[in-house]
Amino acid sequence: MSTSPGYRAHLRATLVLGLPLIGSNLAQMALHVTDTVMMGWYSVPGLAAVVLGASSFFILFILGSGFAIGVMPMVASAAAARDMAEGRRVTRMGIWLSLLYAVAVLPVFWFSGPIFRALGQNPDIADMAQQFMRIAGLGMAPALVVMVLKSFVAALERTQVVLWATVAAVFLNIGLDWLLIFGNAGLPELGVRGSAIATVCTQALTVAVIGLYAARQPELRRFQLFVRFWRPDWAAFARVFRLGWPIGLTGLAEGGLFNASALMMGWIGTVELAAHGIALELAALTFMVHLGLSQAATVRIGRAHDRDPEGLRRGAQMAIVLSLAFALVAVTLFVSLPRPLISLWVRPGDPLAPRILDFGARLLVVAALFQLFDAMQVMALGLLRGVQDTRVPMIIAALSYWVIGIPASYALAFPLGLGGVGLWLGLVIGLACAAVLMMARFWRGLARGAQAAA
Repeated sequence: MSTSPGYRAHLRATLVLGLPLIGSNLAQMALHVTDTVMMGWYSVPGLAAVVLGASSFFILFILGSGFAIGVMPMVASAAAARDMAEGRRVTRMGIWLSLLYAVAVLPVFWFSGPIFRALGQNPDIADMAQQFMRIAGLGMAPALVVMVLKSFVAALERTQVVLWATVAAVFLNIGLDWLLIFGNAGLPELGVRGSAIATVCTQALTVAVIGLYAARQPELRRFQLFVRFWRPDWAAFARVFRLGWPIGLTGLAEGGLFNASALMMGWIGTVELAAHGIALELAALTFMVHLGLSQAATVRIGRAHDRDPEGLRRGAQMAIVLSLAFALVAVTLFVSLPRPLISLWVRPGDPLAPRILDFGARLLVVAALFQLFDAMQVMALGLLRGVQDTRVPMIIAALSYWVIGIPASYALAFPLGLGGVGLWLGLVIGLACAAVLMMARFWRGLARGAQAAA
């Protein structure tokens, strides 16, 4: 008779772990939203420059965050084995790799102006974006270290601190934006540079808060995370590198899919691009829920990996059911209330509002399919990372998004004449391929493990 916890226990554990992570992800998204809103109040050229710079920062951040994400299943597995030394070693080397990456990409930030101009951007906007990037680049190191520390505390099921630190960061960022962008309270008016400084300060204070928690909290202090931090551990360094670089490239492949879709939608028209952006914002909000559940699944699976096959199977099933249940709620909202949802992003009285509402409502209906497959693919990634399987998923993602998804989007949108709706159907096809292949890989691996243990 199995001694593994039942489904109700797995449900409770996944929610206790996952809800703070969901809240943290939504708060992280709020940081981006508040930056763009406040820059929009300041100036339209400034907004364009910050959007260009922030989106470029995000792409580089996603590529470098693989080491931080890779730390999570490794620490979870070490915690389950009560191996504090291993948890400390991989976390330290995750920080080392993140810092080395942050230094390596600094030239991209410093010389971003010529890069933007070479990519056809307006020279004035490119210069303003470079001002933003040169300051924001200093925030890459703390941003990535925050990710490592979040993975460390989440793997030890201490997710509340992640939530409250991120929520506090949102309010701090709003205050600093108000002071530095507009020059309030007697401070100089810095515009885009003020936005960048606010972001870097927020990242630095966040890493200090979570770092102090990891160093001082009684149950975490025994890991001695920062004692003799400068000493290299090349074996752990290599393990984190091997697990982490495919995760970064997988995130880059998915991020590139959506960047390419925005570029192609811009070829169709300005109204279509605006509606596309709004629909993606709505999809991103719901995606944060699935991402939080996926992160919880990574920890739960990491703790059960190689120790509790039945617990691993039940934990995976419960995480999938929770994600699917929320996806069905989102599908219902997108299908039944598309125009009211789109209207939240449209200024009343705008002469283009009717066209944006009509086109955006059509995209949200397609996004109903989008929801199901996007939820499945991010959950599959979380499960596979829990068993420390990252290289083949990277290949699956690259093939699904770039060999299937983008060509399908282009073919449906242009040669077949379906326009923006066809473009989104192509995204659904790419996500569906990734979701089915990754989920099949996880369950096949589980079946092979069960046979080997029999």
